[in-house]
Amino acid sequence: MSHPTTPRRRSRIRLLLGAACATALAISGTVLAAPHAAQAEADRTLTSNTTGTHNGYYFSFWKDSGNASMTLRADGRYSSSWDRSTNNWVGGKGWATGTRRTISYSGSYNPGNNNTYLALYGWTRNPLIEYYVVENFGSYNPSSGATRLGTVTTDGGTYDILRSQRVNAPCIDGDRCTFYQYWSVRQQKRSSGTITTANHFDAWARVGLNLGSHYYQIMATEGYQSQGSSDITVWEGGGGNPTTPPPSGNCTAVLSAGQQWGDRFNLNVAVSGTNSWVVTLNLNGGQSIQNSWNAQVSGTTGSVTARPNGNGNNFGVTIMANGNWTWPTVTCRTG
Repeated sequence: MSHPTTPRRRSRIRLLLGAACATALAISGTVLAAPHAAQAEADRTLTSNTTGTHNGYYFSFWKDSGNASMTLRADGRYSSSWDRSTNNWVGGKGWATGTRRTISYSGSYNPGNNNTYLALYGWTRNPLIEYYVVENFGSYNPSSGATRLGTVTTDGGTYDILRSQRVNAPCIDGDRCTFYQYWSVRQQKRSSGTITTANHFDAWARVGLNLGSHYYQIMATEGYQSQGSSDITVWEGGGGNPTTPPPSGNCTAVLSAGQQWGDRFNLNVAVSGTNSWVVTLNLNGGQSIQNSWNAQVSGTTGSVTARPNGNGNNFGVTIMANGNWTWPTVTCRTG
């Protein structure tokens, strides 16, 4: 993995990722936005370098050595794992051409105390720019090695804005390129949420970081001399209420509105597909859990988990808004 302070191989990878499906958004079981008909391609596991399309999305997988693999799953979902025999690897799904789209993603990312990123990643030409919106990372924080230019608050969190430069490094146009890297690094790590790319692009422009003509734009997992795993689904859209990301496995969690007061609001969560589940609510900045019922809930801020407590598959929470009324994202997995 390339870091701002270390000229490691980053950009030789050609990630060609493309057209996205919308996801179904539901409130109280009512579909608000239905995806197009799902593709019927079977899961496909990659262990050697390749690009292509799968279930309506472009994908790319690259490694330079070792035991890294990526499995292409339904729609925009992929899972990955790698161990310390791998020097550097990167892969994911997304879009062949970047733009000012709103992107949502959900799933699990397990970096441990390792050198790895979960990030929206893309390139532009004229000028040649490599950019990242880093949502989560392991032991290495890219903001520690780049020039800090400010912050941007969006999508329930605050990001540090940074710039670094690569000289005579591989890029999308050759093996010896000089170019800038633009970074938004989220201060509150998360593995599910919504990224409003226009807010990052505009914030970069305000501090003089201008982009060119877009190439690809993908939700990528990357590891450098590390070990870890991820299971990520990406799609276009999101940012409003309600939000129900695609399910993990056979487990689905759907949010619906409860009572609302001047400083807090209730959300109901309906779980289906299994009686043994773990639901994760990723609260937005400033929010906290005040109360919960019909589930065993752990945590009060950030990522909050809920498990069955014998009262069925429907539970609820009271969230103190602290001025932030955006619903949390929700993911579900079998427990």
